[in-house]
Amino acid sequence: DRLTRQAKFRVNGTLAQLDYGASRQLNKTQIRSLAQGEWLRLHQNILITGATGCGKTYLACALGHNHCQQGENVYYFRLKELLEKMFMAQADGSYRKFINKLTSANLLILDDWGLEPLTGQQRSDLLELIDARYDTKSTLIASQLPIENWYDMIGEST
Repeated sequence: DRLTRQAKFRVNGTLAQLDYGASRQLNKTQIRSLAQGEWLRLHQNILITGATGCGKTYLACALGHNHCQQGENVYYFRLKELLEKMFMAQADGSYRKFINKLTSANLLILDDWGLEPLTGQQRSDLLELIDARYDTKSTLIASQLPIENWYDMIGEST
């Protein structure tokens, strides 16, 4: 449908196909609760962390797809891709329009968070976007980087 195409998910995953094998360490009750979407209505955020290949992207896309089917406006980006699009939008004068589009989405999924350190401009752009969404919309971040290492990735002035 239109919302799913607009989201541009990297993986065409669904919650029904989710692998609950022991190695995944997924809690069915928690996933069901997330699927119901109360966290979106409360403008809460989700952080999914884990080793490469453990299913973070699949889970993020499956949750996003689920919420598209519930009529929610969702966008999916790999962090590097988002930062490149923000840079290009500044260059061509469409930055404000792009930020407004992302700010208005019910759910913004940022995948592959922390694969490389941010530049000063990237840090500033990302802070602006996250700050604009704070307490008004939900953001889901998927990262293989443990949360305690995020300050090193984000850099100074955080």
